[in-house]
Amino acid sequence: MGKELSNRIQTSLLNAAEKKLLIWLAERQPKWMTSDILTYIGVFGAIVCALGFILAHIDRNYLWISSLGLLINWYGDSLDGTLARVRHAQRPIYGFFIDHTLDAITICIMCIGAGLSPMFRLDVAMLVLAGYLVLSIYTYISTIIKDEFRLTYGSFGPTEFRLVIILINTIFMYTALPELTYTISGQTLGIFDIVGLLIAVFLFVAWLSQFVTDRRILSERDPLKPYNPENKD
Repeated sequence: MGKELSNRIQTSLLNAAEKKLLIWLAERQPKWMTSDILTYIGVFGAIVCALGFILAHIDRNYLWISSLGLLINWYGDSLDGTLARVRHAQRPIYGFFIDHTLDAITICIMCIGAGLSPMFRLDVAMLVLAGYLVLSIYTYISTIIKDEFRLTYGSFGPTEFRLVIILINTIFMYTALPELTYTISGQTLGIFDIVGLLIAVFLFVAWLSQFVTDRRILSERDPLKPYNPENKD
């Protein structure tokens, strides 16, 4: 349920195929299904994902629950806006408010769950969370200032992010990579902690790159005005 009055920018690798699939799914939803229900299904998926992460302390195979939660989260979070558009029932202001308020809670739930798993250190997971939220806040600012709702940065968006986590879950379950650890500046990091740090770096670099570009554009659009001591405004 994105802000329908703004230009939606989607440049991800899977965008074209995903859009066709979402429209196909939206056209086949039962009449009682609503965008709000789908949004809450997305939140439920985040809880399932976090539960799978935590249970992985008992058995790595519980990460299949985490991956299922990510699939449920994708279904609810990606389909809610498409359903509204297919049914011509958009609620731009309400939808933007509900969807993205709950998005913040959703990513917090999943990152905390990841930090409580045997896969990532909590501080690494929190750094990923910080990067994701910084990029999200920047997206909302751009929506207001530039009238652009950027769903992806480069070729990477939320769907690709979920697929990367599912891939990491699978590798963690079926390889010996979890046993690899490195000591860097007195800190012991597993190979997946390093992957988490790389994800965090990607998020912050994506923000910085877009910030530098937009700063130049907005500076030209809203140039510095010469100082006039007689102007009291």
